Amino acid sequence: MTSASPPRSSLVRLLRAILILVLFLLLLPYLLVPLYRFVDPVSTLMLWRWVRGAPVERYVVPLGRISPALSLAVIASEDARFCSHAGIDWQELQTAMDDADDISEMRGGSTITQQTAKNLFLWPGRSYVRKALEAPLALWIDLVLPKRRVIEIYLNIAEWGPNGEFGAEAAARRAFNKPARSLSAGEAALLAVVLPNPSRRSARQPGPAVRRLAGVVQGRMAGSPALDACVRRTP
Repeated sequence: MTSASPPRSSLVRLLRAILILVLFLLLLPYLLVPLYRFVDPVSTLMLWRWVRGAPVERYVVPLGRISPALSLAVIASEDARFCSHAGIDWQELQTAMDDADDISEMRGGSTITQQTAKNLFLWPGRSYVRKALEAPLALWIDLVLPKRRVIEIYLNIAEWGPNGEFGAEAAARRAFNKPARSLSAGEAALLAVVLPNPSRRSARQPGPAVRRLAGVVQGRMAGSPALDACVRRTP
């Protein structure tokens, strides 16, 4: 009997260490988010590319040096109720769930805050596990960070090109050979519709579908100029 005790004790210690590690990893994002009010973060995808030795092109710029047209275009394209929801757009999420048979078929319903949570702490793809982790993170981000800071982080970490281009500045330089602060409304709309699939869509050489979607987004921008009211407020 006594000879079996050391292995069992070792197993208990191992399980305890694994549990502590898992709890630490789950809590770490919640501890980091308040720091991101002042510190510019990187995304998990950037980190993964660095680990693999893949190129990463990114220039961190404050929101004041990004054309207001871009934040308006991204909100119009991806999250029209960004200024009014608390991190999750429950109405849009319910619509997306009703239109899908399972999680792999869901389209839409993911707010800018949820995408920010995913980019900062989680992984691409669709799964119930990732969605379960993403939802409380989005609520926490919205509680801790001002809307202006959320969109600023998102515009600086979003993947915007097939070769490791991240953030609005790298996107604007790649697509239009100009800084993000000089983007026109039309150029901003093109970049906004590239976001869901930057490996297949191009703002530099937009196809008919991308141009059509950009036209729709530009129409929303013109028809709802106050969509980004919370972003234009001073911090």
